[in-house]
Amino acid sequence: MQTIFVQLKCDLGKAYTVAAELVERESVSEVFSIFDQYDLLAKCYSDDVHDIGHYVEQQIHSIAGIRDTHTTIAFNAFT
Repeated sequence: MQTIFVQLKCDLGKAYTVAAELVERESVSEVFSIFDQYDLLAKCYSDDVHDIGHYVEQQIHSIAGIRDTHTTIAFNAFT
């Protein structure tokens, strides 16, 4: 299983609507509102480690109100 962090820039006034839809996705574990170049940060998990682009396109880009995304793939988690 691959951990993916996706930063999302939303249309004006749509961040809460986008966040509400993101948290309903099975593969999304957490969604944070952030104060940055982007509006939201989503922590996601994908079983298909060979095609992260396909995952992001189907699970994230399909949500209305998203203008731009930036995806970061995590390799190791340190505790």
